[in-house]
Amino acid sequence: MTITLHMAWRNLWRHKRRTWLTVGAMIFSNLILIFSISLQFGSYRMMIDNSLKSYTGHMQIQRAGYNEEPKMRSSIEAIIPLADTVRTQLGLDSVAARGVAFAMTSSEQRSYGLQIIGVEPDFEPKVSTLPGLVTRGRYFDDSDAEEIVIGAVLARNLRVDVGDELTLLGSGYDGSFAAGIVRVVGIFESGIADIDRNMAQMPIGYFQTLFGLGDRGHNIVINAPDVLQLAPVQQSVREVLRGYDGLVVLDWEQLQPGLKQAIQADFTSAWFMYGVLIILVAFSVLNTQLMSVLERTREFGVMMALGVKPTRLGGLVITETAVMSALGLTIGAVLGIVMTAYLSQAGFSYPGMEDMAERFNLPERMYPSLSIASIMIGPSVVFLFSLLASIYPAVRLYFLQPIAAMRAV
Repeated sequence: MTITLHMAWRNLWRHKRRTWLTVGAMIFSNLILIFSISLQFGSYRMMIDNSLKSYTGHMQIQRAGYNEEPKMRSSIEAIIPLADTVRTQLGLDSVAARGVAFAMTSSEQRSYGLQIIGVEPDFEPKVSTLPGLVTRGRYFDDSDAEEIVIGAVLARNLRVDVGDELTLLGSGYDGSFAAGIVRVVGIFESGIADIDRNMAQMPIGYFQTLFGLGDRGHNIVINAPDVLQLAPVQQSVREVLRGYDGLVVLDWEQLQPGLKQAIQADFTSAWFMYGVLIILVAFSVLNTQLMSVLERTREFGVMMALGVKPTRLGGLVITETAVMSALGLTIGAVLGIVMTAYLSQAGFSYPGMEDMAERFNLPERMYPSLSIASIMIGPSVVFLFSLLASIYPAVRLYFLQPIAAMRAV
């Protein structure tokens, strides 16, 4: 094996330019793959955070069955004390209790049905971006105030502005008639038409009074410090809930399965582009090794005449490819890791991203997410396809006739 490896190394540098061109293609592809896959993982983290922090959160505590069939009666008793307990036990302030109801909302001119969310004014800004998207007026500062914050589309439809009053008509917890008058104190623009049209928020204290919930609510929203910490945080929440019957902890994949499917679809489609790059590198290796075999036909013929088996010659060709691929993998991985690690700390943005971030209350820079998976997936596939590309030149040696090979020019 040592002799084969020594010969493979020597043969590679017979044509330094051709070898370096092939290795350079591998280095470039490995660098691009590491950066692109890391950027994808980083964009998915950003997508998950941005999508979930607008309303859903990373996970929620609910009554079992509420997610499938949200009913007013599927509520959690003493929801605010429970949220306080979760905050204390987890050491997180990104925990907020909510109540959910539906009502008919009327202004002096029009009426619309919408979803009303009761929120904790002190903690809702830590689990949702909506409070930061209030463009007119203000957000809540009193948990019992008879106030409401609505979306910009709903405000246009109802023809109301900050300071106007709305009448709410709905059904209470016990089936009674829920009615109240609230003042519009803020108007938000999330950029998502359905939210801006169909959702409104009010302080949870008044929400519980209006809908006869007492101390009940419907879910507790929890945001982990980082997407990568979701599993341990979820396990910690389950431990807190051991003494509470009928409560479950649902993560974002259960709350928004469509988001997971969108990520999977995007990752699959991206691999079509990566596949083109990998195949081009594989053909480059195939061309290099095939030319190398053809140039050494007489040499291989002499070796076979001396008793060297075709199996060993084929192994030599594959070893040459493995050495060349390992060189490209090592250099490409090092360069890719250095570049990606720097950008994962410094971040980067493209023209127009800052304006979009300011409008939708999003981060101003993107950060690639460097991990073992993002480092190894791309280069490993390039290495594998390079070895596969060397099989054809190696197999040709099995059909080589020593006499005919030695006569080749």
